Amino acid sequence: MLAKPARFAWLTSGLYWRTFFLLSFLIAASMAAWVISFRIVERTPRAEQIASQVASIVTITRSALLHSAPSSRRELLFDLASNEGIRVYPREENDKVTPPQDTTLMPLIQSMVRSRLGIETRFAGSVNDIPGFWISFTIDDDDYWLTLDRERIERTSGIQLLGWATITLLLSLTGAAFISRLINLPLARLTQAARAIGRGQQPAPLPERGPTEIREANGSFNQMVVDLNRVESDRTLILAGISHDLRTPISRMLLEVEMAKLSDEARAGMQSDLAQMDAIIGQFLDYARPAGEEVRQPVDLSALIMDIAREASRLPDVQIFSDVTSGLEVLGNGIDLRRVVNNLIENARRYGKTPGSSRTDIDIRCWREGDKAMLEVGDRGTGVPDSELEQLLRPFTRLDSARSQANGAGLGLAIVERVVQRHGATLRLSNRDQGGLLARIAFQLAPATKA
Repeated sequence: MLAKPARFAWLTSGLYWRTFFLLSFLIAASMAAWVISFRIVERTPRAEQIASQVASIVTITRSALLHSAPSSRRELLFDLASNEGIRVYPREENDKVTPPQDTTLMPLIQSMVRSRLGIETRFAGSVNDIPGFWISFTIDDDDYWLTLDRERIERTSGIQLLGWATITLLLSLTGAAFISRLINLPLARLTQAARAIGRGQQPAPLPERGPTEIREANGSFNQMVVDLNRVESDRTLILAGISHDLRTPISRMLLEVEMAKLSDEARAGMQSDLAQMDAIIGQFLDYARPAGEEVRQPVDLSALIMDIAREASRLPDVQIFSDVTSGLEVLGNGIDLRRVVNNLIENARRYGKTPGSSRTDIDIRCWREGDKAMLEVGDRGTGVPDSELEQLLRPFTRLDSARSQANGAGLGLAIVERVVQRHGATLRLSNRDQGGLLARIAFQLAPATKA
């Protein structure tokens, strides 16, 4: 079975469109049923009204002609034609007669008129190519045609009915769209807020108004957000407290290792383990550091990146390739920005080893794009699955066995995202076409740089 094209997926996947099409179908079906019922119910009364009017016109016209003086009949016929739209012609044997238009009402009208004027009454849609509604009648032994404008018989044409139905349907569809939006808007807001929570963002409180079910659902969601924030705050506080308290015993252990009578190999191993523990605790403290109000100062981002690149190039297992535009300044905290770049380089060094090599090739680019300073840090490793890119920004996250072998607490990129958000910048992770993970940050340029 063929899959539906992706461009039409919104027709079946969205609740808004499902509600809209359901309401539209019900409205259209109701209108069609109403029109059909109306036409069926009003057909006989309408035909009887038209037949009565036609019979009255023929009877009155015949009586007027019978009782008028022969000399004044021409003037009478002229008045009937000009004032009433009633024209009378003699009926001849060689008249070219076209039957009246076949409609649902015409058989009923003809039957009712014949019951009033006589069975010999004839009808025509045109006579001698003159259109109209033609009815025959006799005066003494003379035969005549009486013709009326079709508008008297066809009071409402099919085109008029179609126009009215179209206008009514359009108004109904507009109402259906409004009702669908009104019904689905609270659900759409709830969905967006839930997605924001899933991405680790802080959504705005949902409005607690409207129907009872909507108020209760939004109220419960808002309370859940408050509880999650409280849990996150408590966890951060616990991490900060534990990490701070562990710093003292680790420092004491480092001193004791230095003073203990150990072999150089054992001492180096213990010092490496303690240094790793200290680095992990440092990550905990960085992650737990509150955002607060910080003083923003112009920072020469270009010089900072070049300085970090020079330091990283000294590492034995790293090769740096940099392309940095000079003179780019952003407003921020220089220490935090240095931590961001160092964490990205360290993440690439640990997890982005170049295939077939023991070193990590890291590309660092920084350039101006409009009023933004763009920073890219990418490795040339194997990258990560696209579906798991967002998970990299979650605290304590490691994706696969290769990455889990590295040292650390899984907070490097989570710290980067926090600092980036505090600076009003945006972070995006993606896989490079040639292989490897790419982190791109867009900073707002300082006013002096914009000018």
